[in-house]
This record gives sequence, structure tokens and C-alpha cells, in this order.
Amino acid sequence: MIKFFRQSYAVQYVVVALLAIALWIPAFVSGKAIVGLDEPVTPLFNLVDKLLRGSAIAQHAVAFVLLVLGTLVFNSVMVKNQIVGKVSSMGAFVFVLLMSLTVTQTNFYPFAFSVLFILLSISNLYDTYLLPNPEMKLLKSGVFIALASLCYFPSILLLLWAIIVLPIAKKGSLRLQLIPIFGFLFVYFVYFVCVFLFGDFGALLEGYKDYFTSFHFTVEGFDLRNIILLAVLIVPTVMMFFGNNSGFEKTVAVRTKISMTFILAIFALLTLFLEGNVLMNGLVFIVLSILVSYAFSYMGNTGWANLFLTLFILLVFANQYYFKWL
Repeated sequence: MIKFFRQSYAVQYVVVALLAIALWIPAFVSGKAIVGLDEPVTPLFNLVDKLLRGSAIAQHAVAFVLLVLGTLVFNSVMVKNQIVGKVSSMGAFVFVLLMSLTVTQTNFYPFAFSVLFILLSISNLYDTYLLPNPEMKLLKSGVFIALASLCYFPSILLLLWAIIVLPIAKKGSLRLQLIPIFGFLFVYFVYFVCVFLFGDFGALLEGYKDYFTSFHFTVEGFDLRNIILLAVLIVPTVMMFFGNNSGFEKTVAVRTKISMTFILAIFALLTLFLEGNVLMNGLVFIVLSILVSYAFSYMGNTGWANLFLTLFILLVFANQYYFKWL
């Protein structure tokens, strides 16, 4: 199975599409519409949520389209940065699987709406390593992080990640580190000006004040099932990643981008301790998608990995169609 997705022909993408449809059928059949919380810190999500509210089919259709777009972008980013092979659909397969693992994830919620912006910000930051003049890429990364945070506010942590990883990408000057901050602030400046001119600016400020006043890290979003799922994902990923003995010689560029991803993993783990269901704070699944795609693409002996992957997929389908544990 793993070697099958190391190639990129029409048949691989047909299988990925069928996998996505199969994982999302229970969500469409359930007919349950999700009522958004209408938080002031997520205006882009709120706007779309109000348009779709009450229509479960429309919500799930939009969420599914966003997954498809995210899958295409993710696989393109992985191929372009040689995290997977030059001709590979591995990224698409892993991304669809990890972003659609549970009933909770196959819904319309803020993080799902922010994924495309998060992937574009990661892509632009990866690109900075090989560019002598990365200013425009850094500006775009700040803009995309801001747009992501207007859908899912904890995405704002990516701005700190961007500043921290620039020295790793050999772009650590103060001037370059300020560029993504400028891009981020520009988006918020436009947003605040629009609200000031056409909305209730006082209510907006009060909403942000309430959010930060009540903000705290918590373990309330964890339960035994979530812990088991995360352990089943993280432990084998670490074992596969560090047990890779394929003989593939990683370039400096690939090693640098993997190092950037490991730092992103720290922020992803932090988001698990935010309020709400940990499965809806899904940055960790993007990080795992990157690392698993890399491990599957270059590991030598795939026997045990194929067995584990097959059993894991069977459990995912059992959960989606019968048990609905998560």
C-alpha cells in the first residue's frame, strides 16, 4: 500500500478521492448541522457559518471542498519541498486520512476552515530557505497566518513559529523577522478599520478583551479515547521517522524543513491544551501528516508499516460507520 502511493498517476488520485468520500459519507448521512459559537475573534468563520447555518448538507459540502483543496495544496507542498518523492501522491493519501479520522473531524468547524491558509503559510516559510530575497514570501506568510487566525484564532501561534524558525532557514535578521509581523498586522489593520467604519468597534474590542481574559490552557478536552488516538498516531510516527534506514541521503534543504516542522510540532502540541475538543484543535494532524508522509516515502522495509496502516484504516472505518467513539 505504501509503495502504491509513492507514485502519482490517475489511479492513485482516484483511490484518494474514494477514500475521502468513504470517510465523509457518515457525516453527510447524519444530517446534523453544527451551530457555531459566533466568537468575535473568528469573523471569517462566523461570516460563512451564518450563511450556512441550519443546512447540514451545505456545511458538510463546504467542509469537504475545503478538505479537497487542502489535500491538493498539501501534496503539492510536499512534492515541491522533496518531503515526499518528486512523483508521489503520498501526501494526499496521508492528509485525507489524518484529517478525516473521526466523526468529530468530518464537520464544519473553525480549524477546518483555516487549514488552507495554514498550509499556504507553511509553504511560504519553507520556500524562504532557498531564496536570496525572501521578503515577499515572508510577507505572504504573515498575511496567510492572519487570515487563518480570523477563522481559527489559535493560528496566531504560527506567527511566533515563523519568527523562531527564520534563523534555522538562515534568514534570521531582524528586518526579515519583522516582515511576517507586518503582513499579519496589515490584515488586522484592514479588518479593524472596516469594523470601525461599518460595524461596532467597541463590541469588537470587548470581544477580544473577553477572549484574552478567559484564555487558559486546560486538560478538559482530553478523555481516554482521545489520548489513545493521539498515542497511536504519535508513537509510531516517531518510531518510523527515527527508524528510517532506507539509505536516502537528505539534502540540507530537506533537513532544514524537517527541523522547522519539529518546531511547529511544539506549537501544535500546545494547541491540544486549549479549550474545546482536542480533535478540533487540529494543527497536530497537519504536523503528523508532514512527518508521516516523509517517513512513508523514504522508509526501506515497509512490511510492518503496511500491516499497521491496514489495521489502522480498518479501525478508522469501524469508528466512522459503527462505533462512533470519536
